[in-house]
Amino acid sequence: MSNNLLKGKRGIVFGALNDKSIAWKVAEKAVEQGAIITLSNTPMAVRMGETNALSEKLNTKVIAADATSVEDLEQVFTQSMEILGGKIDFVLHSIGMSPNVRKGKPYDGLDYGFYDKTLDVSALSFHKMMQVAKKLDAIAEGGSILALTHIAAQRTFTGYNDMADAKALLESIGRSFGYVYGRDKKVRVNTISQSPTLTTAGQGIGGMDAFFDFAEKMSPLGNASAESCADYCIVMFSDLTRMVTMQNLFHDGGFSNMGLTQAVVEDYIQKK
Repeated sequence: MSNNLLKGKRGIVFGALNDKSIAWKVAEKAVEQGAIITLSNTPMAVRMGETNALSEKLNTKVIAADATSVEDLEQVFTQSMEILGGKIDFVLHSIGMSPNVRKGKPYDGLDYGFYDKTLDVSALSFHKMMQVAKKLDAIAEGGSILALTHIAAQRTFTGYNDMADAKALLESIGRSFGYVYGRDKKVRVNTISQSPTLTTAGQGIGGMDAFFDFAEKMSPLGNASAESCADYCIVMFSDLTRMVTMQNLFHDGGFSNMGLTQAVVEDYIQKK
């Protein structure tokens, strides 16, 4: 149901690949709540994924771009302002990729070329995105920029590998740029630390099914779904949260504050 939380707002959603993507659900809900948006993903993702189908459904444009390329990002923001008819009110960074994870490299056996790629795609692209937007004065005053992260930035989870380092960097960029952007342009920058989610990217991480089940048992409210994460993003894009910035916001059913639950104890006892 629409409450018109984003009525009259313009947005850019990066990273919608298919209907399992959090970005996909954010795009759908943003339009449902009255926004007009553009979509962006890599040229390969646009060819191989379903982004064009989403654009047709939402009657919006797809701007293919490599988020690690400053020149491509300049085109995304410039074209988006032209297409949407003004400055941008909200941006979602839902981008992450690790060649080391894809190739099964252990953390103590990383390929450093792959490692550089992980950091560039998954974290530095967030800085590039905001630096480009600020130089172009593309974000309206009071605008909201979000990136999706994970608690592996603070804690060690087997299998998450160099993506954990990338998420830690991503969150630091959010705080540092949040200060600068808030000070100069009154734009807010936050990260949302989401539950393990069975997206296409998430399922590529070793042991994800086991971690998903464990987190479900550890979280008082259970794992937060991709759809509920999208709801949270919409609230963060809205004027209801206009004084929230530089925060890493946990959206994980309580997992981040738990030590042990009865469900985990009972599961352990049954397996003994």
